[in-house]
Amino acid sequence: MNAADLPPELSTQPTGLIKAVRAIAQGPLASQAYAIDRGAYPADILKQLAASGAMSEHLTRADGTPGDYGQAILAMAEASKVCGATGFMMWCQCVAGLYMQASGNPALMGERLARHIAGETLGGTGLSNPMKSFAQIEALLLKATPVEGGYLVNGTLPWVSNLAPDHYFGAIASVQLDESGAGREMMFMLRCDAPGVTLKTCPEFSGMEGTGTYSVHCKDLFVGTDDVVADPAKPYIARIRGGFVLLQCGIAAGVVQGAIDSMWAVEGQLGHVNQFLEDRPNELQAELDALVARVMKLADTPFDTSTEYFIDVLDARAHGAELCMRAANSALMHQGARGYLMHSEVQRRVREAQFVAIVTPAIKHLRKEIARLSAEEMPA
Repeated sequence: MNAADLPPELSTQPTGLIKAVRAIAQGPLASQAYAIDRGAYPADILKQLAASGAMSEHLTRADGTPGDYGQAILAMAEASKVCGATGFMMWCQCVAGLYMQASGNPALMGERLARHIAGETLGGTGLSNPMKSFAQIEALLLKATPVEGGYLVNGTLPWVSNLAPDHYFGAIASVQLDESGAGREMMFMLRCDAPGVTLKTCPEFSGMEGTGTYSVHCKDLFVGTDDVVADPAKPYIARIRGGFVLLQCGIAAGVVQGAIDSMWAVEGQLGHVNQFLEDRPNELQAELDALVARVMKLADTPFDTSTEYFIDVLDARAHGAELCMRAANSALMHQGARGYLMHSEVQRRVREAQFVAIVTPAIKHLRKEIARLSAEEMPA
């Protein structure tokens, strides 16, 4: 296999979308990948990717035709092969669009969604804390108090990505108990420039610094009906959770392929000694190809709400994260000292792979959910 090739699903007669993303990835993105890793937020590149359709391919068309999750995942992989941070921000933009379109709220599905699809505006997702809360890992950090015309939201989310002062993201808050003692969660689009919202810089990360990640503080933030995505939120999350997690597989596929390519890049010089290493590029390529084929099959039914389907999605996502770390580490071993240089794409990819493994849902979160859901599926 040619070192520059992606898995067959990405490289066999690429669609116009994949060609467009490949041109952006191998051109302007490749020249900025190191700077993005160290803190440069690539707004222009993200807008180019959005304009190509890469971050809206999964959305339902205006004529009612279902979106193509498989193509969206493959487009994300094309960018992630060059820069995992950009692939991650593509995922953020993808799911922000999903939140708005699946909301059923005309105020979110009209001009605001159209501008998002065109890349005129950019957004992210603040569901890391809620997903952990639903898995009983931590408590919800945002609290909503009902008021006339909407809610007042208070609290802090420590890590939210793909943000800037004029961006927005999906968030979930717990609603104050009513008179009967019942509680629920409410999901909404949080505008970073709204009164009561403050973005604060996070501590320096080991990599992925250019992802626009901030701590978001809310003090009496008013959320009106135009910004509500779902109330209550849990039934809505059950509908979109498969696609939400599955899209992340595009980041993993790209990071793994980039690692494999860097192994082939030194095969001519170092193959005589690299042959004694484990996780050789041909072995990793076969495993990646099989995983991508599995993900493409799952992408045919992203709104399947069955427990069995979601377990399969979680398992594919976990496999991708684990394969990322193996492939990135093996690439470092294959390249040797040159891969240990700080400016090396191999060194950067090691940190990107670690991010794929710890970003929500992290491997431990995935395995916990798989165990819980599998236990529920077992007959009494």
